[in-house]
Amino acid sequence: MRRTLVALAMGFALVAGPAAAQSFPDRPIRVLMPLAAGSAVDVMTRVIADRMGELLGQRLVIENQPGGAGLIGARAGARATPDGYTILAVNDSILTMLPNMNPQACYDPLRDFAPITQMARIRWALIANPAFPATDVAGLIAAARARPGQIDFSSGGPGSPHHVSMEMFLQMAGIRLNHVPYRGATPALTAVVSGEVQVGFTGFPTPNQFIQEGRLRLLAVAGTERERLFPDVPTLSEAGVPGFAFYTWGALIAPANVPPAVLARLSGAAVAALNTPAVRERLESLGYDVVANTPEQFRAALAADFERMGALIRSANIRME
Repeated sequence: MRRTLVALAMGFALVAGPAAAQSFPDRPIRVLMPLAAGSAVDVMTRVIADRMGELLGQRLVIENQPGGAGLIGARAGARATPDGYTILAVNDSILTMLPNMNPQACYDPLRDFAPITQMARIRWALIANPAFPATDVAGLIAAARARPGQIDFSSGGPGSPHHVSMEMFLQMAGIRLNHVPYRGATPALTAVVSGEVQVGFTGFPTPNQFIQEGRLRLLAVAGTERERLFPDVPTLSEAGVPGFAFYTWGALIAPANVPPAVLARLSGAAVAALNTPAVRERLESLGYDVVANTPEQFRAALAADFERMGALIRSANIRME
């Protein structure tokens, strides 16, 4: 009798799985955001959320859970029921940097999550409060050498992209600044705007309005090319730190073991939303580079970036504090 019941239960699961996938979604989808509201990934996700919801026939409800440079929300997402009704919007730090720096991260980015798509690449900038005397990269380096460890920089938390990018810069420039971590990208940026700290790295488009209003000074762009919105500002490589290049990306992921049909539905809607002309134009106008790849392409890129960031973090001796 027991064997019969087990067999019936297994048969029901095989039938119910595809049926559930075919009806997906039949209620709103929670988008867990382990990052602060107003951060680069938060902005890009909100740009595509309405269109993606239209394509799925259900609302996407974004829920910010910042903290621990993304660790808190990522852990919660890894433990979520893998039914497609909880997905995550993350930056690459959560998947490629933090696990390489923190053995206690409690999740494996390649094993514990299912890739949906990389939304867009994020360009980065070195910024300063306008009251800070240095008006360019050379001035910042000179000030840091004159007062080692006495100039503060902000980050979204230990191990965040703000922290990693600055540690790369400090190592390559041969200088020392004082790290002041905050609970997310938005308060880290606000600290530079207010003058609570002097400098920091941040992802576009978050600082754009502050730069245009004169409330932030853009010292340099972190990529290999000048920022199209600020073409007169040099790259860090042009400004005296040859070879410096730092990019990140934002992505959608799901807990591992989401049914393949559900994952395909989520990915198809996300890619279609990103390729909608109005959405793509909006993202590009904010300074993002749209990616919109398949789960297979995303998985391959994630594995490569995980190895690349691990090598960089080890060589620069970047650690969680």
